[in-house]
Amino acid sequence: MARFTFPADNLLCRCLGISITVWLTLLFVFIIVPAVLGVSFGIRSFYMRTLLKIFEWATLRMELGAKEKNQQLYKPYTHGIIAKEPPSSLQQEIQELRGSASSLPSEPEFEMADIFYFCRRGVESIVDDEVTKRFSAQELESWNLLTRSNYNFRHISLRLTVLWGLGILIRYGVLLPLRVTLAVTGICLLLVLTTLVAFLPNAELRSYLSEKVHLMCYRICVRALTAIITYHNSENKPKNGGICVANHTTPIDVIILANDGCYALVGQVHGGLMGMVQRAMVKSSSHIWFERSEVKDRHLVAKRLGDHVADKTKQPILIFPEGTCINNTSVMMFKKGSFEIDCTVYPVAIKYDPRFGDAFWNSSKFGMVSYLLRMMSSWAIVCSVWYLPPMNREEGEDAVQFANRVKAAIAAQGGLVDLIWDGGLKRAKVKDVFKEEQQKLYSKVLVGDHDSEDRVEDKRLEDGNPDGDKSSKDSPEGQ
Repeated sequence: MARFTFPADNLLCRCLGISITVWLTLLFVFIIVPAVLGVSFGIRSFYMRTLLKIFEWATLRMELGAKEKNQQLYKPYTHGIIAKEPPSSLQQEIQELRGSASSLPSEPEFEMADIFYFCRRGVESIVDDEVTKRFSAQELESWNLLTRSNYNFRHISLRLTVLWGLGILIRYGVLLPLRVTLAVTGICLLLVLTTLVAFLPNAELRSYLSEKVHLMCYRICVRALTAIITYHNSENKPKNGGICVANHTTPIDVIILANDGCYALVGQVHGGLMGMVQRAMVKSSSHIWFERSEVKDRHLVAKRLGDHVADKTKQPILIFPEGTCINNTSVMMFKKGSFEIDCTVYPVAIKYDPRFGDAFWNSSKFGMVSYLLRMMSSWAIVCSVWYLPPMNREEGEDAVQFANRVKAAIAAQGGLVDLIWDGGLKRAKVKDVFKEEQQKLYSKVLVGDHDSEDRVEDKRLEDGNPDGDKSSKDSPEGQ
């Protein structure tokens, strides 16, 4: 018996088939083909300019709505919660507390007023320290129509509420499915094409095609985030036989940089999907993956990195010396390991625009999947990348000094705060050495002058002149 179908069912299937065909055609023509050719139609730039105009209008509406309701809009504390005095030495502040502008007593002496200096510094650190606020999302001056804020800006005006709701429909109903499709396409192409390229017998052809495949797949993944990237000073791009170091805000820093050139990546071996990607990538390119047991072996890591940069045919190594993600406002201490290797270092500064979406990955709050979902449901990822001039260790400069010099250059170029603190404080306690350093400074304030007098006296005894205050006529030469 023939199966009876309604005409409406046929019409629905046809419409669904046409919609999928049109969707895939637009995806192929406007995204995948430009990614392969390395060109852009300017759609993302137009999208960014449109968003900026919408944000400006929304800011005006918020200000008007706040005035009508006699409310005060929230403004983040850009210079800190408390007004700190200009930095001065511990000795100067102790002198001010003691009410003496001249000098401290020559004899070691403790006064109760001294404890107020340490109390004030401690309270300042608790209320508004320089470290822990670098591990939370950067606050915005104005609302970007996302719900990721502690302040209910969307309830100020009916028009803003409607616009906010429309934004949710666009981000989750249109942008998110498109971006997930692109991300899956980019990862699948990377897995398949790198595996195929690995079978080529000619090493030169294999290396050439591997670079093209990586660039194409990274560019597709960049479009999956609607990333709008501006590269500056391309003449300073990292070259083979060197190490590229950059500040670290998010795991996608890798594809932001690899979108403009290929790098040899360094990391720990993973399982699951990430492990599949790692195994596929290393088949056709010289990436460096370490087993969990090898990561803490500094000598082994340094040897493998040194062997890689010694081969000028291999791609530059990409390393993030901070070792953890910082919230795009500062640069924290660089680990010295990558600066102990005798090679050229290529500094790169990355700065994200938080108005379109927060790129910072707070790993203690969000897992990788939820973080990527937040990224793909944001408006866009907008950032600037500066290639700085290559740097080498100077004569007499150790690895720590070289790392600090590179870090300062990156911070200055990216408009970031240069901090001496270790990013590992995100999960670890402050080392005792920092407490001991403060104790040593205070000890020098108390007994510094006394110690200097003792050293002068010891020097006179060594020179055979115990009575240094006598005249030369009492010396043997004057008799």
